[in-house]
Amino acid sequence: MSLPTRVQLIDVGPRDGLQNEKQPVPAAVKIGLVQRLQDAGLTEIEVTSFVSPKWVPQMADNAEVMAGITRRAGVRYSVLVPNMKGYEAAVLAKPDEIVVFGAASELFSQKNINCSIAESIERFAPVVDAARAAGIQVRGAISCAMACPYEGDVAPERVALVARLMKDIGVQRVDVADTIGAATPLKTRRAMEAALKHYDLNNVSGHFHDTYGQALANTLAALEMGVWNFQSSVAGLGGCPYAKGATGNVATEDLLYLLRGMDIETSIDLDKLVDAGQYISDFLERKPNSRAATALLNKRA
Repeated sequence: MSLPTRVQLIDVGPRDGLQNEKQPVPAAVKIGLVQRLQDAGLTEIEVTSFVSPKWVPQMADNAEVMAGITRRAGVRYSVLVPNMKGYEAAVLAKPDEIVVFGAASELFSQKNINCSIAESIERFAPVVDAARAAGIQVRGAISCAMACPYEGDVAPERVALVARLMKDIGVQRVDVADTIGAATPLKTRRAMEAALKHYDLNNVSGHFHDTYGQALANTLAALEMGVWNFQSSVAGLGGCPYAKGATGNVATEDLLYLLRGMDIETSIDLDKLVDAGQYISDFLERKPNSRAATALLNKRA
């Protein structure tokens, strides 16, 4: 066991968290959320996605949101892009990083982006080339790395395959994502080991959903391997529009509480983070989906 002394968190709430909301969330509210996240000390924020508004209408204001945020030195702002058309729109917004997304499940790839795994990599290759040439960082998300809503358990070999294919086209770091929140610590370890065959520890991150209440246990399993990059979502926002029943990402507040209790540094202010979660939850007219936030808000009351 080799626990990291520091962990880097990427808050995906503004993008992955809000993309599945039924009610419209105005650009001003999204901008306010990004502002509060960086005020809390987040130095990596996934802001929006440049996908067709036909498929993800909640992200139709992507350019407005990117133009409206007050950028802070030392903060990396990332956006998700599905293809060259998305990239050409995204590059005008000057992101620090783009995120391309593949899947370790063939059926999920077909349902999510209407192509095979191999075809998705072919589609992303020119996007990665263009981004790298423009000095923009590239991250790759490996969806359904442990389980798939259509195929069930996903073999670690599939994760290794997608990691290798992403490495081959120039993707600089990868997220190992439990998209439907069905993983357990052993499955998490095996998926991480598969990705680590092609990327080093500095360039592999964990992205866990909490559908079955396993996200923090899976995080601990990854931490014990030395993994020190993780994605989470303020107030536990999010789900997956193509994975029926998948609930939100692990809440950033809960993850931060765990890390603080293990004396692992993040440079994030938990109280300000709770405020950010309260801000977006108030707009959505529901309570934060975070145990830590709920406990801390109750103590304040």
